[in-house]
Amino acid sequence: MSEAKRVYIETVGCQMNVLDSELVVAALKKRGYRLTDDASTADVLLFNTCSVREHAEEKTYSSIGRVAKFKEDDPSRVIGLIGCMAQKDQEQVRLRAPLVDLVVGTGQLARIPDLVEAVQRTREPQFAFSLGRADGARKEVEASFESYDPDRDAESRPSPFQAYVRIQLGCDKFCTYCVVPGTRGPEQSRHPSDIVREVAVLADQGVKEITFIGQTVNSYSYDHGDGRRTRLSDLLSSVHDTPGIERLKFVTNFPKDMTNDLLDAVRDLPKAVKYLHVPVQSGCDEVLKRMKRMYSVAEYTEMLHRSRERVPGVSISSDFIVGFCGETEESFGKTLDLCREAKFKNSYIFKYSERSGTKAAERYADDVPEAVKRRRNNDLLDVQDANSLIEHRSWIGKTVEVLVEGPSKHDRKHGDPNGHLRQLTGHTMHDIICVFDAPLRLVGQTVTVDVEDASGFTLYGRVRTEERFTAVGEDLPTPRRTWRKALELA
Repeated sequence: MSEAKRVYIETVGCQMNVLDSELVVAALKKRGYRLTDDASTADVLLFNTCSVREHAEEKTYSSIGRVAKFKEDDPSRVIGLIGCMAQKDQEQVRLRAPLVDLVVGTGQLARIPDLVEAVQRTREPQFAFSLGRADGARKEVEASFESYDPDRDAESRPSPFQAYVRIQLGCDKFCTYCVVPGTRGPEQSRHPSDIVREVAVLADQGVKEITFIGQTVNSYSYDHGDGRRTRLSDLLSSVHDTPGIERLKFVTNFPKDMTNDLLDAVRDLPKAVKYLHVPVQSGCDEVLKRMKRMYSVAEYTEMLHRSRERVPGVSISSDFIVGFCGETEESFGKTLDLCREAKFKNSYIFKYSERSGTKAAERYADDVPEAVKRRRNNDLLDVQDANSLIEHRSWIGKTVEVLVEGPSKHDRKHGDPNGHLRQLTGHTMHDIICVFDAPLRLVGQTVTVDVEDASGFTLYGRVRTEERFTAVGEDLPTPRRTWRKALELA
């Protein structure tokens, strides 16, 4: 029997890309491939790309250059650049990466197994792209961003116990800084019965936590054509009682679509994680208007208050872009004020990166110097870090339920792989990282942890579930505080 063909894949970017990579690998496995983490041994090397920031694009070109020698040593190898960058920069990709055999946009990923075979058969490059938003009627453009029944593959997932499920394709918000409406196509909500079936498949594979993903996931709405409409709250209820599933999450949310029925579902469904990620991007109305975010600071603040009233104790995180076109010191000061008042659990802060093809690149000058962007990024991070520390320390003395994901970053780097106890990590039902010492056999289980200390990033605790240890005569561990700083820096 001949040795199985090997596929290597690198993924950068968002949860959508992580899921896309899993689906592509699963499809190739059906053609006889096996996954490898050694690029030098792969027959097919794929790079799943992101176009949100320039750094991600340059990282991809650097990665392709790194594996070029493998192609030179063995011309039969297939190198593919897939995903958002392929869809956005079709011609540029061909010029900058001439060794690439395969360039496939986000809407054509289902064709990759056939296209790989075409390269191997003809030794000619293969290209597959979806239509641009102005290249046809909406139905034609939608159809070109193919949604295919996914083959799920546990080996390709970062965790065998956690999985993403795409409930929505594309985006119709058209924020002026964003390439996603072009790279992912029109907004489309998947049929709820397909989603329910996919969750059941994942549960059978041992998945315990499902995260619904979409560009603006709370915009999900499926029109059945007979007067019935399925909302995200309905979808959460539909999958809630799936045997084996312990947790349900969803990201990322759009502020204007945070409806009361959804908040009530988060509050009332026991398996719903009490966490919302709702990007605000700026605390200045003038900047929000240039971003075309479609809400004001007052409207966002009302949404925050309503969320906390309807879901007591809910954790909320956000995104910010600093240094957007025309952002003045006064504008940025308003963002600092909003961040102080909003008290987000955490925030993802990005310096504005001009993207070709966006309305911002066409209409506005990228007029904030890089040094100013960097300083504002650090200033906002200082405010958020202070809020995060207060939020995390409020959990000291409380008990949390943690789905154990595996060894912590510090343990993987510096721990004793043969040690009886390891520093394990997982997330609470409020999506907060918690670490504790315990045996590896707890990975994949949900344990009760008493929180004894906290940093701005992490909770530190002691496992309460004595029966899991004492059944085999094990002593309950205490937290190793000396590891904390190293963990935070890892």
